Amino acid sequence: MSVAKKEYKRITTKTLVDMKKKGEKISMLTAYDFTMAKIVDSAGIDVILVGDSASNVMAGHETTLPITLDQMIYHAASVVRAIQRSLVVVDLPFGSYQSDPKEALRSAIRIMKESGAHAVKLEGGKEIKESIKRILNAGIPVMGHLGLTPQSIYKFGTYTVRAKEDEEAEKLKEDALLLEKAGCFAVVLEKVPAKLAKEVAESLTIPIIGIGAGNGVDGQVLVTHDMIGMTHEFHPRFLRRYLDLYSEMTGAFQRYSDDVKSGDFPNDSEQY
Repeated sequence: MSVAKKEYKRITTKTLVDMKKKGEKISMLTAYDFTMAKIVDSAGIDVILVGDSASNVMAGHETTLPITLDQMIYHAASVVRAIQRSLVVVDLPFGSYQSDPKEALRSAIRIMKESGAHAVKLEGGKEIKESIKRILNAGIPVMGHLGLTPQSIYKFGTYTVRAKEDEEAEKLKEDALLLEKAGCFAVVLEKVPAKLAKEVAESLTIPIIGIGAGNGVDGQVLVTHDMIGMTHEFHPRFLRRYLDLYSEMTGAFQRYSDDVKSGDFPNDSEQY
């Protein structure tokens, strides 16, 4: 059953804040290339995240850490060329912002100038406050990211749910408020208890986008390749698969190979 939704000609950071005020949920998916981004945008998805998950999905790395700033700019520029409606947010990759606020600003400026993206996303709270402030002072919109922050996976040692204990939950709430006060236009909460995520969403005026954070937040994000079933080894509780493209594509490739080997392809109508 389809849900009626307001049509926005172009999504901006202000649009997202307005959507929260009106109680409209925000849809967000990843894209890393022109073709996929064009499909996602035409489907009416509000936000396209050029995630550092490209390190896993596109390059086959075990973590998000290896992807470089140059590679993120390449993916982001490919996405931006495809979109007409969606807001494009780009992850600052590991090592491009954590150690030096000046380097963080240089990295963000490169992404904005060289890709044409609309905003950047950084992982962390209080510890990267100065980097966020410097980027925002330059007029670049920032989306925050709290909870499970994959760039810190070796510190955590696991991809398990974060902020289950009181101390970590309190820090997350403090960091979320800090990000709002600093000027972030939205925050992603990843793999945190639904009750905590709902509490954070209700306490802030900026949108909270969840992934594995329950339904009490202002929107949801998934990795596109996961939700359409192009990847099939990944089975977290929060992932709903809307297609099984792994099976569909494997079958199509096998039929093509069989047709080539049998001489059936190309047939008379498929040649000049």
